[in-house]
Amino acid sequence: MSKIKHRDTKSELRIKDEMEREGFEYQSDLPGKPDFINFRKKTAAFVDGCFWHSCPKCFVRPSTRTDFWMNKIKRNAIRDAEINKAYEIAGWKVIRIWEHELNGRSQ
Repeated sequence: MSKIKHRDTKSELRIKDEMEREGFEYQSDLPGKPDFINFRKKTAAFVDGCFWHSCPKCFVRPSTRTDFWMNKIKRNAIRDAEINKAYEIAGWKVIRIWEHELNGRSQ
């Protein structure tokens, strides 16, 4: 797990230039650690890995250590919902981008 990247993932880097052209800053240290943030538009954008965030289109249930992984993934989903709610209460828009949307797979 220590080798899993949390920043500078291929998906993030794939859209970094486009997001910056749209006025977003890359890698914010704000709560929830949005991948991109636009202060002027009060918008936080997150690039979610399909496995780690249980994508409804392409998530594949792990075949080993299933209980461990499913509990971790469920906690991620709960945390994502809490982060979304906190930003929305503060008057911010939240954008969630699935990894598969950036990899050209429409599944």
